[in-house]
Amino acid sequence: MDTLDELAAGTDIKQALCEKLATLPTSPGVYQFRNAGGRVIYVGKAKNLRNRVRSYFRNAQQLFGKTLVLVTHIEDFEVIITSSEVEALILENNLIKELKPRYNINLKDDKTYPYLVITNEPFPRILFSRQRRRDGSTWFGPYTEAGQLRSILDLIGSIFPVRSCKYRLNEENIASKKYKLCLDYHIHKCKGPCEGLQSEEEYLIMIKEIIKLLKGKTSTMIRSLTDSMQLYARELKFEQAAEIKVQLDSLKRYGERQKVVAGDRLDRDVFAVAAGEDDGCCVIFRIREGKLLGSQRIYMNNTEGESESVLQTRALEKYYIETLEGVPDEILLQVPPGKEEEETLKAFISEKQEEKKTIRFIVPQIGEKAHLVEMCRQNARHHLEEYLIQKQKRGEAAREHFGLTALRDLLHLSALPQRIECFDNSHLQGTDYVSSMVCFEKGKQKKSDYRKFKIKSFEGSDDYAAMAEVIRRRYSGSLSTELPLPDLIIVDGGKGQVNTTFCTLNDLGLSIPVIGLAKRIEEIFTPHSSDPFNLPKTSPALKLLQQLRDEAHRFAITYHRKLRSDRTLQTELTTIRGIGEKTAFKLLRQFGSAEAVAQATMEELKITAGAKAAEAIYHFYRP
Repeated sequence: MDTLDELAAGTDIKQALCEKLATLPTSPGVYQFRNAGGRVIYVGKAKNLRNRVRSYFRNAQQLFGKTLVLVTHIEDFEVIITSSEVEALILENNLIKELKPRYNINLKDDKTYPYLVITNEPFPRILFSRQRRRDGSTWFGPYTEAGQLRSILDLIGSIFPVRSCKYRLNEENIASKKYKLCLDYHIHKCKGPCEGLQSEEEYLIMIKEIIKLLKGKTSTMIRSLTDSMQLYARELKFEQAAEIKVQLDSLKRYGERQKVVAGDRLDRDVFAVAAGEDDGCCVIFRIREGKLLGSQRIYMNNTEGESESVLQTRALEKYYIETLEGVPDEILLQVPPGKEEEETLKAFISEKQEEKKTIRFIVPQIGEKAHLVEMCRQNARHHLEEYLIQKQKRGEAAREHFGLTALRDLLHLSALPQRIECFDNSHLQGTDYVSSMVCFEKGKQKKSDYRKFKIKSFEGSDDYAAMAEVIRRRYSGSLSTELPLPDLIIVDGGKGQVNTTFCTLNDLGLSIPVIGLAKRIEEIFTPHSSDPFNLPKTSPALKLLQQLRDEAHRFAITYHRKLRSDRTLQTELTTIRGIGEKTAFKLLRQFGSAEAVAQATMEELKITAGAKAAEAIYHFYRP
């Protein structure tokens, strides 16, 4: 092991940290790193605290990514010694949930997912619950889909006559006839334990059968019910046999709906992860008796720089700490866990088992098991892609909403400017004068409402006259009825363009808020103020205005260039006898301009346009 002097020489460690590192125990436990403000920024567990904690402070060149950044913020640390690695695993999980350290992988908590609970009382009820309590009840879940759990409850209700009432049943209340039979008894949904018509022993046998069903042991149940039905039939108890036959039919239909994914009928959990830049997703398949009963997803954030093995281990820890169901015969993994992590997990999972058995972690390479892991991995990748899309949409929606809200407050509008139209002019020394109008609705482009205008009312260069013409054409005539009026108008320009727009709207009898955004230093002009004002560069309102202005400028420039190109073709090359637009485009693409075509040699023209066209062009420019 490195000596303390060697450790300190490999990296810049403060004297106080060196002294604490020297006193670290070799016991299992949990360590917490703190920053200069005393906040816990990372929590980890270790089989040997001394080795694990010192590993962070060795040569910085051996560290990378998030770990390298973490080490630069460590100002202090503390450790908690535990009696075993399993205790360290549980303590680490609890501390991460409580402290939410900056550099730990964040796993989405399942506390809002529903559970199925079998209550702890003489005649247990079966309920749907989203809040788990430690009251001695038996819990199953969490289930990722409430609809799946409700269908299971419906199935149980169709097979077993479980009471649904809220009566507090005990020997005293039943003996005193405190409760009366309800409708469920008369429609054969309950056997009347409230009046002593069903014994507690018989009722608990039924509950045990339900637990088997919830654990996926349908084949065992079918054999047990079949034996009971045949016994009743031999004893000529045909009513009881008929009741069991109804249960068997429902159970078989339920079994047929489950997808058979393994022929050996073993119990398995399958884990696979997919990792993005800073997010991850783990999918767990629950396979019981060879049938896929359901899947569960665990989303992870702050995963940058972490390997698939680390993400998989974190998901394994979370799942088996929180799951309330039995442990299967095999656990299929996408990648092998670290040796130390594997030993800790096996020890922890063994403690949760009712029947002690050897835990097997398998990373299959070929065959049916490898296919299961691959199917699980594809699901993980699909759900991660969906998660990232939704995350992006939430972020964009938030930015758009903040931008609209900031604009409303900035301009003192009565409501959010849901529809905004922006205008820009483009020309080249007064030629090919055009204007563009772009439209945003709820902060997003609405390209179907974009419009472009060729200026017709004058010749030369006059930005104010051009703005007046395009505003008049947009808000009068056919466009005024074709498109709805905006909540805000933006013009690309300064005080002159804003006043021109404002006066033109007044002449049309319209009262629509108008502002201008000047390019040079992003000044904002309004009709009622002589001086412009600026917004912070980080303002969401400014970002939205810039997005609108830049889109209007792009749209105007594109239209202007098209007109100029068309005019150049018409006035120069296409006037030559025998030269069409196709040949003209080919020549311009090859030589770059009509002037360059005029200077080309006969041989160069022949290569591009052919002998006949080359001769016509050559003699046109050299008569």
